[in-house]
Amino acid sequence: MKVQAPIKVFLAACVLLLAGCGGKKEVQTPSGNILINQVGYITTSAKLALLRTGSDDFQVKTKEGKVVFEGETGPLEYWELSGDTVQVADFSDLTTPGDYFLCAGEEVSYPFKIAGRLYGELADAALKSYYFARCGVDLEKAYAGKWHRKAGHPDTTVLVHVSAVDGYRPKGTVISSAGGWYDAGDFGKYIVNSGISTYTLLLSSELNKAYHQSQNLNIPESGNELPDIVDETLVNLKWMLSMQDPNDGGVYHKLTTKNFVGFVMPSETNDQRYVVHKTTAAALDFAATMAFAARILPEYSLIELADEMAASAQNAWQWALRHPDEVYEQPEDIKTGAYGDNNLSDEWFWAAAEMYLLTKDAQYLEKSKESYQQPGTSTWRQVNTLGVISLLTSEKRAEFSGMEQDFLAYADLLLSKEEESPYVVSIDRFAWGSNSDVVNDGLVKLIAFRLTGDEKYVASARNDLDYILGRNATGYSFVTGFGSKSPMHPHQRISSADGVEDPMPGYLVGGPNTNVFTDCDQDKVQRSQFPARSYVDEECSYSTNETAINWNAPLVFLVSSLDAVDR
Repeated sequence: MKVQAPIKVFLAACVLLLAGCGGKKEVQTPSGNILINQVGYITTSAKLALLRTGSDDFQVKTKEGKVVFEGETGPLEYWELSGDTVQVADFSDLTTPGDYFLCAGEEVSYPFKIAGRLYGELADAALKSYYFARCGVDLEKAYAGKWHRKAGHPDTTVLVHVSAVDGYRPKGTVISSAGGWYDAGDFGKYIVNSGISTYTLLLSSELNKAYHQSQNLNIPESGNELPDIVDETLVNLKWMLSMQDPNDGGVYHKLTTKNFVGFVMPSETNDQRYVVHKTTAAALDFAATMAFAARILPEYSLIELADEMAASAQNAWQWALRHPDEVYEQPEDIKTGAYGDNNLSDEWFWAAAEMYLLTKDAQYLEKSKESYQQPGTSTWRQVNTLGVISLLTSEKRAEFSGMEQDFLAYADLLLSKEEESPYVVSIDRFAWGSNSDVVNDGLVKLIAFRLTGDEKYVASARNDLDYILGRNATGYSFVTGFGSKSPMHPHQRISSADGVEDPMPGYLVGGPNTNVFTDCDQDKVQRSQFPARSYVDEECSYSTNETAINWNAPLVFLVSSLDAVDR
């Protein structure tokens, strides 16, 4: 990715030749004091902006400058997490489709749309990000456009690391583990993170079935008998199968080089790659994902593959029973992402729930009861809620009424947090990948809507999307390629090295994070100490500006679900 062109930024940020907010025709540049969904709003949905202007009133104008809505702002409210005072501008009663901007005093917003449907392009791009992340294949211009690239990392000669050698595969053993997706900004492939990512995409394929069946991403498989989301998910599922040792059922934790490589294209690096350490977390996440896939794939006449995945899930489960506390410990010579987890009760629950739904065997149900935890917002380290969702969206739902009450109580807790937040959002903690917490909150709400039919959950999920697309304390739309002000310098090796100015579209960056401040030179890059504003659009900022497959998956679910509702 080349340095951002100043003129492009200027043009994207300006509302040109309008009757400006001061009343005369002029070029006006948004100051960032009006925070808005930069993609836009659905005609029948709530439409809220946040103002840092202190204005008593506001106007919405067409791009030609005609006033179409006037309203009074809400009370000023201070948010300690952002360190600023905001007020709500509610223009929900404006339902006429069109292109608009909002004025408050002399301040102007970024442009936005109002329409009956708006998020189809975003849903496609968020899902197609996985095509751009494919490992070991050429991305042809016909499908990848200006982001086409040569294949890298064929992964047909992967060494078994000393941490994973055994009598079946001794030191020096070479295996093939081709395909799959690059995990994040690096070139590693990680089972633990692949589990939640692949599951979430499969969940969307099931719960938004009609929507995804009509989707065309322009990937090599488009037009075959499978929905593109299933085709793309199979890319990673087949790689995951190769990470299981057929001799004992154990699953390697990750496939990486010993050290992170530089910011180069995949085809330009040939460092030796290794499969590292078999772990209980990897085995259980693998078992859960394969069991879920084995239930879904027969719908698409993939019977043999489903049977293979069911057997692989069973073998991984049995390995985990024999090795119940084999946690990941980073070998001294391996410096890539650890994805370590010392508390495995949630992994046991998720795997047991999926195995129960696959086999109907009561032994798995009993195991799930032993390890059940209260539902929450999912992360790669906390996967309990994935099992809850699978149980509650299955034909076995009636067996789990108490669990459903727990789940809905958590969804209602998220709504209460939103009601108390000056920024009208549920998130109140800004750690690594905070944006994924926002979209995973939205996922919980949309499952709650599916269970109850109560539209309040859809309305709240829309607020989560509004936050992601610009109505947040940074003023950024956090998805590459969407909105007037979106990330141009993600911490992502391919986007850095491909020579293309624009980053690959559809990627959700991590967002504000107060866990790490040392990734960038602090003399050159300043980050706010306020949690909700602690973000920088800099390549060095892996703590706030990296991308990851587990962050994009709930974005796919959120946007696809909302677009399905809208149509």
